[in-house]
Amino acid sequence: MRKIALLTGLGLALVVGSVAAPVAVEYNLGVAVAAPKEGRPASATWDNPGKSAAKLHKGAPAAAGMRAEPLQAIDPFIEQAIADKMMPGAVVLIARNGVIVKEQAYGYAARYADANFTPLDQPIAMKTDTIFDLASVSKLFTTTAVMQLYDQGKIELDRPVAAYIPEFATNGKDKITIRQLLTHISGFEPGIPIWKVDADREGRLQEVFRHTLQNPPGSKYVYSDLNLITLGAVVERITGKRLDEYVRENITQPLGMNDTMYNPPAKRKPRIAATEEEPWAERGLVWGEVHDEKAWSLDGVAGHAGVFSTAGDLAVFAQMMLNGGTYDNKRILSKEAVALMAENQIPQFPEDDHGLGWELNQGWYMDALSDTSSLGHTGFTGTSIVVSPANNTICILLTNRVHPTRQTVSTNPVRRGVARQAALAIPVDIPWKKEGAWFAGMGDQLQNTLTAEVDLAAGGTLSFDTWFRIEPDKDFGYVEASSDGQSWTALGTAAFTGKSEWTPYSYQLPAGTKQVRFRYSTNETANGRGWYVHEPQIKNAQGQKLKTAWKAAGWSQAAE
Repeated sequence: MRKIALLTGLGLALVVGSVAAPVAVEYNLGVAVAAPKEGRPASATWDNPGKSAAKLHKGAPAAAGMRAEPLQAIDPFIEQAIADKMMPGAVVLIARNGVIVKEQAYGYAARYADANFTPLDQPIAMKTDTIFDLASVSKLFTTTAVMQLYDQGKIELDRPVAAYIPEFATNGKDKITIRQLLTHISGFEPGIPIWKVDADREGRLQEVFRHTLQNPPGSKYVYSDLNLITLGAVVERITGKRLDEYVRENITQPLGMNDTMYNPPAKRKPRIAATEEEPWAERGLVWGEVHDEKAWSLDGVAGHAGVFSTAGDLAVFAQMMLNGGTYDNKRILSKEAVALMAENQIPQFPEDDHGLGWELNQGWYMDALSDTSSLGHTGFTGTSIVVSPANNTICILLTNRVHPTRQTVSTNPVRRGVARQAALAIPVDIPWKKEGAWFAGMGDQLQNTLTAEVDLAAGGTLSFDTWFRIEPDKDFGYVEASSDGQSWTALGTAAFTGKSEWTPYSYQLPAGTKQVRFRYSTNETANGRGWYVHEPQIKNAQGQKLKTAWKAAGWSQAAE
């Protein structure tokens, strides 16, 4: 139960007295001494995944350099979320180094007949090959189509969209570029109700093309479906093929993604996760048709939504990205295109890191898998995908959280929780392994402490080795001393946050010190991979090493 409690943000919160805050925040700090000790060679550890298979296959966690226990903890976590009616069902797929280490289905693909939660006479259990409405994860397929045309020289990223769709130039949009659409800085608002427009597919697209801007182009990041609807139309104008036909012929068929499509045929309905009852759009329970009203009004084929897929197919798509654009000897994208998609294109908008089409470094759903190279996307129906190049790791969570209504709590804690456990399953390389190390734990709103009682009338020193991946500028590791166990003084000039490899540190302890502690403080959302402290040693003013018993509140001994 402890694992689940930490996962859902109910970890220990022990605070003793007041805390003296550090003066500043740095990514590497303290008084580093000597050179790090020689440790054992890293083998499939954090940020050192080793060689990856180019093609996915199932295997044990150990085959991917992962630990089984954190992956097993996902099961009761998801089951509890289903019991709490956060979603009727889910599929989780986690892979590393080309090895699928977890592929598990939970709950129901179809459970209710209407938004009043009337039970179906014959509910359908979720299976690992259940087909989901991906919602906005569909945007990644449109992006891939755009970048294929970039590879072919048919699209220029900084050319105006109006060069491909002339009528788009109306209402001050003549200078908006393809890159600005891909990065959501075009100036468009999030969306408009085109399903209310009395027109056919082309007429509704024209409604998007002539729509006015909410902001000057390039001035603000605003996530907008209109950007990708337009890009889907660009693909259609250039190729002469509707988007679904182009994606099928150039992406899903070459990759062998046979369960990925727009407008799935009726015979597949028993395999499809049901979504929402939509009376406002004069639709009943949406099941087997696209949930998004805008995509539905565009005949189920749109640049922002409309793709249906399975976790297994999405894993192939993700592995193609990790492979630099190829899968099973089929090249889908050039290495250059993949690099551009994975590069932050809008550093001027901090915390909205965005490549071309892919979101980057978004801890609110990537959690501890998040870093500057991590790619991902979410979908309104309850879908998400995270791809970590630094760890050759794929984490896919597909849910039908809008079934039978979107009026449910956010699934973001579940997204974070699954990603967090996937990250915990990747071991940290701890040098001097036989002695182990202390691990500060993971969870939301933690105040985990590791405390030693001492008697240093004349002061002394504290030395230790540390490694951390702590959410930058939001979560912190403190090293503190106290003379009375009530008020605490920070040692060093700043708190630990951000990223550090194994580094030794030494701090002077004030005269009269009675307690020394390490305190890990997290906020209410994302975690990094965590904070490790190895062999903390305390010496008195005469340089004599003290026999120290460390009292852990939320910390644990880790032998990775």
